[in-house]
Amino acid sequence: MDTEHTGVESEALDAYSRIVTGVASSLLPSVAALSVRTSRGEGAGSAVTFTDDGFLLTNAHVVAGATSGTAAFADGTESKFDVVGADALSDLAVVRVQNSGAPAAPLGDADALKIGQLVVAVGNPMGLAGSVTAGVVSGLGRSLPARDGRRIRIIDSVIQTDAALNPGNSGGALADSTGTVVGINTAVAGYGLGLAVPINVTTRTIIGELVATGRVRRAWLGVAGMPTPLPPALAERMGQKLGLRVVEVVPGSPAGTAGVYLGDVLISAGGQPLQTVQALQRLMLGPAIGQNLPITLLRKNALVDVVAVPAELS
Repeated sequence: MDTEHTGVESEALDAYSRIVTGVASSLLPSVAALSVRTSRGEGAGSAVTFTDDGFLLTNAHVVAGATSGTAAFADGTESKFDVVGADALSDLAVVRVQNSGAPAAPLGDADALKIGQLVVAVGNPMGLAGSVTAGVVSGLGRSLPARDGRRIRIIDSVIQTDAALNPGNSGGALADSTGTVVGINTAVAGYGLGLAVPINVTTRTIIGELVATGRVRRAWLGVAGMPTPLPPALAERMGQKLGLRVVEVVPGSPAGTAGVYLGDVLISAGGQPLQTVQALQRLMLGPAIGQNLPITLLRKNALVDVVAVPAELS
């Protein structure tokens, strides 16, 4: 028997166990099991405490149709919660418990994650409170469609993990090896595959709006586009390979008023390159409403600059 090889493996397993147990001990007090009752029946999920005054983050679909419910914490305490606000188009919601006592979990930045990185999921699957599973980031940059009535939005930069997720994990924490929450578990995509809404600049803006006003205001340009390759010389000059070819402009919309036409290729907006529909979508949040948005586009082999003023999406 190769005792030296066995010793290395044992040390690696011990290190892995120490990380997982450390994350579990730091996060379990911050994660609650939610119970809700709506006209459609009873529902359950998880939520993560992220402030010291009782605000918890969960999935919008966990509290859909509810205004209140019960939160049970790992120490056995229970508290009624009220739904502060929910945003179906990001599948995020904020609730607030009446008796705050759980420690706030630190929120991180999912944009710094790498494929293969260790992550730990903490939640309450199948009614089993305080469950912990671990795995790795198995994919990044995934997209997940979300719907609110007739509106459809793509949740971008979704985290894919092989950490075991089951019904009830929704709204729970996905954390890195330091115990920092980098995602909110949102869906079981299939056997051995789970997805989480990332914590990043975009979702922090959404969370902030939910806490402040209970809703998320979104901006609207009135333009639809699809990725298209830029001419090689322009691609090299601009440092990007793709733009968005305009396939629809709503008459009288902010884009139409600004002078964006069918067939134009959008290259950048607000100084940000537009290589995907999601890149434009990320700009269309509350702070953009009523503000000048400089747009650079390609029209008949010439660069054109226009300024649009996004309106609020009703």
